[in-house]
Amino acid sequence: METEKIILQGGGEHARVVVDSLLAQRRNVIGIFDPKYSGYLFGVPQLGIYNPDYEPLAMITVAIGNNAVRKKVVSQTTHRFTNVIHPSSIISPYASLGHGNMILQGSIIQAQARIGNHVIVNTGAKVDHDCVLYDFVHIAPGVILCGCVEVGEGAFVGAGATVIPGKRIGAWTTIGAGSVVIQDIPDFAVVVGNPARIIRYNQP
Repeated sequence: METEKIILQGGGEHARVVVDSLLAQRRNVIGIFDPKYSGYLFGVPQLGIYNPDYEPLAMITVAIGNNAVRKKVVSQTTHRFTNVIHPSSIISPYASLGHGNMILQGSIIQAQARIGNHVIVNTGAKVDHDCVLYDFVHIAPGVILCGCVEVGEGAFVGAGATVIPGKRIGAWTTIGAGSVVIQDIPDFAVVVGNPARIIRYNQP
């Protein structure tokens, strides 16, 4: 049983799933920092503004779904980061994970996939063999990344999207829900549809 103390940055909707996953792992979740919330979440106290001196030996995960906000909060966090891995997820022993990741209910990560830091692989998402997910990526529920897909830093792949094998998703792109990606997508692009097409660009 995990005995180290765990705290979270972020207490909103995404945090509910992350806390649920930590409790399913039987980890000792002692507090949640978020200035917008107070009271308790699933019995865990919400503690307001982040305090870097609170339980300095505890581990932390930044449970914020927005990639840009998550990156900013990570840069302001001094605790050591830990991964959250729901027991129902399947991760190949031949895959590699960085730190601060959230691998949530029913997700699958196959052999030789490489997951960076502070990545979200959300409910029921599938990351096939030899995929590379860079830091601060969010793979939404039900996404399918076929083999050898590369997803650049900060990219968001919307719910139910599919990316065919060997394609590159650029940094800080947004792939709309249900899209089917059959070609490489440049950095900062916003794409939708089947097949996915660029409709605009995010601001760098």
